[in-house]
Amino acid sequence: MSANDKSQMHALAHAVRTAAHPVPDRHGANFYATDPELQSLLALYLPADLLAHLQPYLQRMGELAGGRIDELAGIADRNPPTLEHRSRAGQDSQRIIKHPAYEELERIAYGEFGLQAISHRDDMLGWSGKMPPIVKYALTFLFVQSEFGLCCPLSMTDSLTRTLKKYGTPELVDKYLPQLLSLDWESQAQGAMFMTEQAAGSDIANTLTMAAPQADGSWLLTGDKWFCSNPDAEFAMVLARVEGGAPGMKGISLFLLPRSRDDGSTNRYRIIRLKDKLGTKSMASGEIRMDGAVAYLVGEQGRGFVQMADMVNNSRLSNGVRSAGMMRRAVAEAEFIAHERIAFGKRLEQMPLMQRQLDKLRVPAEQARTMVFQTAQTLMRSDAGQPDAYALLRILTPLIKFRACRDARKVTGDAMEVRGGCGYIEEWSDPRLVRDAHLGSIWEGTSNIVALDVIRAIKREGSLPVLQQYLHGLLDHARLVPAYRQALEEALARASTLAGRAAQDGGEVLARQAATALYNCTTAIAMAWEAAQTGSNERLRLSQLVLLHRVLPRDPLDDAAAVPAQWQE
Repeated sequence: MSANDKSQMHALAHAVRTAAHPVPDRHGANFYATDPELQSLLALYLPADLLAHLQPYLQRMGELAGGRIDELAGIADRNPPTLEHRSRAGQDSQRIIKHPAYEELERIAYGEFGLQAISHRDDMLGWSGKMPPIVKYALTFLFVQSEFGLCCPLSMTDSLTRTLKKYGTPELVDKYLPQLLSLDWESQAQGAMFMTEQAAGSDIANTLTMAAPQADGSWLLTGDKWFCSNPDAEFAMVLARVEGGAPGMKGISLFLLPRSRDDGSTNRYRIIRLKDKLGTKSMASGEIRMDGAVAYLVGEQGRGFVQMADMVNNSRLSNGVRSAGMMRRAVAEAEFIAHERIAFGKRLEQMPLMQRQLDKLRVPAEQARTMVFQTAQTLMRSDAGQPDAYALLRILTPLIKFRACRDARKVTGDAMEVRGGCGYIEEWSDPRLVRDAHLGSIWEGTSNIVALDVIRAIKREGSLPVLQQYLHGLLDHARLVPAYRQALEEALARASTLAGRAAQDGGEVLARQAATALYNCTTAIAMAWEAAQTGSNERLRLSQLVLLHRVLPRDPLDDAAAVPAQWQE
């Protein structure tokens, strides 16, 4: 046997001895305990006493997400819901039959953690008083790493509750809010949003569903809704055109549609069929036909889309959170495989090309995580009425929806490759992540629509100077070396100039480019600030990689990939 043969045999024997399993399997890991970066950021963004109180809940969610939730999600994904139109006795009674695995997921999310109610009650998780949005999003960030589908009904229930509280009459709120906020599994209600029509996708002005007023103050809705997730929810917010109202968007009003009428009978709308979707297979989406369905006006007549926009924006932020969570799962799986897998006598993580590949996954994943914290913190400030907070929220929300959801598609796909052939097999989490990741950039506004909403925030809310001022404030507390601060400031100035051009007449073609530039500059600056506050050299390095690889011009034929020395002095 040659020396080379002996070396190969030795490497093979070493691999067999050290590998816990021929194919590294991360199942059973605690997603919170194994994520020190999340722990560090929560310590930065949450009050110390609240974070200490939440530790058992975060640990519990991390344990479930890495174990039982992951198992249930796989089962529910392989066993999607079905629609039953009649009972076995021949009664015309529709119901969606959900797999027991999905129902157990519901009990964990709605029952044990009350994710749909955290923002609306002051007695959640054993804490007295309202908790900041970051708590809900941190728990969702862990949950969604294993189950995406259920997060849509959770978000819609949360957002519907918020919209009802904000715009509903006192009588409507008193009548229905207790069901939405109930923590009792048997009595609690879920929410949905019925907005999309075949002729009116993103162009809401083409809505054809009609609303007719009744003597008792209720309305009757007639029309079809084309894409309705969680279609058997107890309540849905619906856009409809008032009979005899103004044309276009000014004729659209918002209505609350209960699944059951006051006498206990089923309301007059039917689920025509369920959608056969690429992803989120665990959760039902369907088509709805209303035929004189009883509904109640929410807010001011003729301002339906403006009022629904609050619900949509809340859902958009939730979409960003979900995309951030899925990217975190994809990256964590790739890092685990690279550490455990041995090839050619080395761990994969020791190989320079793999190290670069992992960084390409980490950068967008950590950008999204930072954006979750920054946007959630701004939401709290906006709800408290702090000056300029709403204008900042109006631009941060579409930014995270646009870019994080786009990035998740690539990150989940590239991370799947790290696992190799097994990553393409449905027994593993990778294919489900890839399928689900494509949803984020479609629902609640496609990428073009959301990029244009960034520009709309600049035009209507004056959000760009507010964002610039906010980011300069972060830079003042980031304790950066002069060269790197200057590089960030110059990049932000150029991105802002581009965004200003996009907001001018005829500049819409620049919307995606401008939104991407603002997102990358915002996250690079915020990550640098986080690094200074937490003492994380790794977070500073990732901030620098954002600027180097996602903002500044690079020669594709140049092999220089290192962070400039002057940024690190």
